[in-house]
Amino acid sequence: MADKLASAFGKKFDKDAVRTRSFDMGGHTFKVRVPLTSEVEAMNERLKTKDADTIDKYYKLLTDDLVQLKAEAPKDAKIEFSENDVLIEGRSMREAATNKALTEQRVTEMFKLLVPEVEDFDMNTITYDMIEELFPFALQIQVMEQIAETISPEYSATRGKSLGQSENKSKRT
Repeated sequence: MADKLASAFGKKFDKDAVRTRSFDMGGHTFKVRVPLTSEVEAMNERLKTKDADTIDKYYKLLTDDLVQLKAEAPKDAKIEFSENDVLIEGRSMREAATNKALTEQRVTEMFKLLVPEVEDFDMNTITYDMIEELFPFALQIQVMEQIAETISPEYSATRGKSLGQSENKSKRT
């Protein structure tokens, strides 16, 4: 059905070109593929699935030294050990590991929306390690924000605004 509609726009219509937008950052123009609703839904489903191995890896990195020093910890230390977690001043290290893994997964999913200049490169093959090697975390966040703004220009205008602020803005225009 989509092909039938596309043909209605003529022979020169290129649906991939229409779905591609760009932004500049650091002197480079990045192209972004605007995802279909079904692609966004699939991305959200992937983000719901937690990678237990990655979470365990980060949890182990965060807690190995603490567990080894458990017996030596001063009595007034605000560290609690449970069967499957370590709490530092009430903060769960398992939750911290989960958040780190999910952040990496979100970054990777967003970067997969970038359009490579090299035709035969498949962005679905990228990993977070590849991204981290090229972009420091602060730039990863900036690129993600640029991607979000590029695929949904209203994103930054509505992000973080309360309903009342939105209503006031619309009344002024």
